Amino acid sequence: QVQLVESGGGLVQAGGSLRLSCAASGSIFSINTMGWYRQAPGKQRELVAGITSGGSTNYADSVKGRFTISRDNAKNTVYLQMNSLKPEDTALYYCNADLSRVGVRTLNPYWGQGTQVTVSS
Repeated sequence: QVQLVESGGGLVQAGGSLRLSCAASGSIFSINTMGWYRQAPGKQRELVAGITSGGSTNYADSVKGRFTISRDNAKNTVYLQMNSLKPEDTALYYCNADLSRVGVRTLNPYWGQGTQVTVSS
């Protein structure tokens, strides 16, 4: 079994910061891309930021310059540092990892349970 567990969400005022963490555990052989997605009420889930195993990153235009994604490959953990938060950043944030399990070499996507981020104006 594989689990992705997020932490770090919460309530913050506009202009504030939060740091999300997501740790993958279980029978993992390797992890390719890791990323953060978010889904606001009534909206589709969207990619916020992604990072490859080599450290290449990509961001949604709406968060460029404010959010930073990073990862610790030794800990199978991905982080999202969110600065200058805006009310429109309010959403449920999900961690995603494309990984292969021990004995099952194909890559498959795995998701965390989500962590709520609420930004008040």
